[in-house]
Amino acid sequence: MITNKDYFAQLPKEIKQGFSELNIGYHLRKANITKLSGYSCLTVFKLIFLLFFQYKNWFRAFMSKRSQDLPGKDTVYRFLNTPTYHWRKFLLSLSSEMIRLLQPLTSKDRVTAFVIDDSVFSRNRSKSVELLAKVFDHSTHQYLKGFQMLTLGWTDSFTFIPVDFALLSSPKKENRLQEINTNIDKRTSGYKRRQEALKSKPDVASALLDHALEKGIVADYVLMDSWFTQAPLIEKIMNKGLFVIGMVKQLKQRYVYNGERFTLNQLYKLAKPHMGKKDILGSVYATLDNGIPVKILFVRNRNKRSEWLAILSTDTTLENEEIIRIYGMRWDIEVFFKCNKSLLNLEKEFQGRSYDMLISHTTIVFTRYILIAWQMRKEEDPKTIGNLFYILCEDVKDIDFITALQSLIDLFQTLAEAKVSLNMDIFKNQMNKWLVTIPNYIKQCLNITVCES
Repeated sequence: MITNKDYFAQLPKEIKQGFSELNIGYHLRKANITKLSGYSCLTVFKLIFLLFFQYKNWFRAFMSKRSQDLPGKDTVYRFLNTPTYHWRKFLLSLSSEMIRLLQPLTSKDRVTAFVIDDSVFSRNRSKSVELLAKVFDHSTHQYLKGFQMLTLGWTDSFTFIPVDFALLSSPKKENRLQEINTNIDKRTSGYKRRQEALKSKPDVASALLDHALEKGIVADYVLMDSWFTQAPLIEKIMNKGLFVIGMVKQLKQRYVYNGERFTLNQLYKLAKPHMGKKDILGSVYATLDNGIPVKILFVRNRNKRSEWLAILSTDTTLENEEIIRIYGMRWDIEVFFKCNKSLLNLEKEFQGRSYDMLISHTTIVFTRYILIAWQMRKEEDPKTIGNLFYILCEDVKDIDFITALQSLIDLFQTLAEAKVSLNMDIFKNQMNKWLVTIPNYIKQCLNITVCES
């Protein structure tokens, strides 16, 4: 076990360098995550951050033979439960620092994107967790106890960075099993995040984008799945100066074409055939009810020729192949969710009842992912070595059309009654690709050879 004398003594020097290169201590202080006495916040943060390298949760670490060398249990729990710590500000500051380091490594013409998606944060065995609610899991089509983890990420198709997140309860009181702790100071950032947890997903998604843009994080597109690709949210995003590319379902929503209103299925019959790519059936230019012009692209299901998938783009100048290629970047967030839950101990390292603990620990897990992503980029991108390599080397490989198209076609295997349910085989394939690029010293620390199911 890593003791308080030197937390990094048993870890590779690259991980120590990562803390320094990403200025973790500076970002903690900037977010008012500080203490006046005792163990510093950076010391406690390091301890929690490094637990997963030792294959332990906090309970096992506290019960180990070297527990006397660790900060006390109360010290760690007070750190995680403090409502005045501004964990959103920390994550935004850290992610913007990471993106700042990445941007000089790629050409100005390379496409970058925000990705918005949610995943179930399960607490199915809990009863007294603050703001615990019944949430719907689209993968199992069942209600679970927990939260919806709405996440905003940034990607250049090679490196994915989590920028911000919200743990949403339920706006409906009948679905909430617990309410807000009445003892929380309403002036704190912790109370504001509790209020946020009761808002609708589209409203919070728009707010997450505002936070990123205010921090100076920019991207060319916002990528979303079919749940979020709705006219009101699209309009809000367009008003922020961003284009949207998202999957759309065959619902009752109408599109205006040549002055008449059509369903998605009717538009498919009117689409102009695409020449050259047999899997692209065609595209059509239309307008949403709120007046936003869009291009809708239809992709064939190879396994059942009567089925198709529709992708909407508010950038009507894009070619069909480019729409598919860019939308393929959305898969990065699915890999991110799976890696956090399977490898980085999200949901299972601490079992507190406080909403502040859920926020703080999730932020620390996201920080683990950011540091690993930075080490992976350094391992794969020779431009990180220095000026000579920066001048001579090409950009790291961008996602290609074939890879993106195959990801879309794989979705057809999991379509049922117009509800997308993702196949775990797809996750395993994407996860294995991600694991292959992890530096060997991190694989050794994590003791990983294959992707978990």
